[in-house]
Amino acid sequence: MRTLCRTAAHDPRRTPDQPNMYSPAFGRYVQAMTPTRSVLLDLDGTLIDSQPGILASCLAALRALGHEPDETLDIKHTIGPPLEDIMQVLLQPYGDDRVGEAVAAYRQHYGESGLLGSEPYPGIGSSLKEMQQAGLRIYLATSKRETFANRILHHLGFATYFDGIHGSVPGGGLDHKPELLAHILSQHNLLPSHSLMVGDRRHDISGAHAVGMRGLGVLWGYGTRDELETAGADQLVESTADLARTVLSMVSGKQSAS
Repeated sequence: MRTLCRTAAHDPRRTPDQPNMYSPAFGRYVQAMTPTRSVLLDLDGTLIDSQPGILASCLAALRALGHEPDETLDIKHTIGPPLEDIMQVLLQPYGDDRVGEAVAAYRQHYGESGLLGSEPYPGIGSSLKEMQQAGLRIYLATSKRETFANRILHHLGFATYFDGIHGSVPGGGLDHKPELLAHILSQHNLLPSHSLMVGDRRHDISGAHAVGMRGLGVLWGYGTRDELETAGADQLVESTADLARTVLSMVSGKQSAS
């Protein structure tokens, strides 16, 4: 036994800066040499169908400013960008530029009841579980207020799958995807080359590319195939049943047909 210990301690094949494989530092050394593979997920249109709750809060915000919006207002293709951008579009027909007031009214209604109108897409829970069991680090990256996103994920029982939940914060510093994704990569020491952004709108794909990540577009959300292809999505996935498999294939360096 003494001979074995002496050989391990003085192994000529080991470089001076490489820790002894029998030392506690060896585990940390191996971990440091193995980059963390991670997936960053959008929320609205990717994990959940939030349209009913968002519509209710948009209508409430417009009414709070004295307008009488059509109850059948179609907001599907406005979901995804920062809330200020959405409100600017909705106020334009009224010639109203009170975006800040509309945003405040929206958030008040959404925080009280609108966020509870979100439903997960079928199969999303199983996809999250499969990715977690495969060892991926999972982070939420949404333009929605971080506090609302936290409440939604806890309400749906999804929060335990996430290593971090990130969204917009007061002050507007993280409203746009490039800034938000850069913040997540920095805070969790993630390598862009070993991370993947998943979302349903062009902002998710262009945001990912802006920080050196690849972008996977999902086709069950609010964006179209044409929008995602035009944005340069590295790959597309059509069904939630294929989400985990596609993500794992991409982060492991394997590519399959779109």
